Amino acid sequence: MPKTTKPEKFELAVEKRDIIGKKVKKLRREGKTPGNIYGEDFKSQAVSVETIPFTKVFKHAHETHVINLMYDGKNIPVLIQNTQKHPLTGMILHIDFRKVNLSKKIETAVPLQFTGESEAVAKKGGDLITQLNELTVEALPDALPDHIEIDLTKLVEIGDEIKVSDLVKSERFEIKDEPEKVIVRVNEHKEESVEPELESATPEQIGEEGETAEGEEAPAEGGEAPEAPADGAETPQTTPEENKEG
Repeated sequence: MPKTTKPEKFELAVEKRDIIGKKVKKLRREGKTPGNIYGEDFKSQAVSVETIPFTKVFKHAHETHVINLMYDGKNIPVLIQNTQKHPLTGMILHIDFRKVNLSKKIETAVPLQFTGESEAVAKKGGDLITQLNELTVEALPDALPDHIEIDLTKLVEIGDEIKVSDLVKSERFEIKDEPEKVIVRVNEHKEESVEPELESATPEQIGEEGETAEGEEAPAEGGEAPEAPADGAETPQTTPEENKEG
């Protein structure tokens, strides 16, 4: 069967939250994180949790371990369904707790963990191509693995691949992805050809070729335009050479 880690037990104390909207910033300054509990046969409830204890639990539980929430004198089994994070600091801003029935199977995404070294990559110069980073798993909430290990030592030759169907079935959970889906493969390494860059005219070169400097008027074609003769004056005669442009 695919290697997995044994689930641990986690507990967190949460309390009812009346503060909503932009006022939750004050809650965060007090060291608490806002969240919601929801689920089948459970009325959604706004709650808050102490940030430091939650961070410690989340580091190990992630989204695949059952957490017992101690709320209003009751123990509520939940999974962390979703977290909203600050885009710059990574601080968790909000948590969605999904209440689960411990006797009813659920589906959830479980991350993959790649172990070992592929001989096809290390000794034969192949490129390791990862096509899946998680699999959809069905199991009882307490039987969900925190990750599934993929053994890369099985990739010996260029062209070798590991499909979902290659994973040994587990008695604790069922993988719901299509059996023919490729998880990881080794492709032949190909050097990318680099085409030489064509030289292009720089703005300075363009200016040198006759672009008028900013603030100056462009001369008439063929040079400076001659002044018009005064009334009654004889029009000067020009030679063929003088009629040539430039």
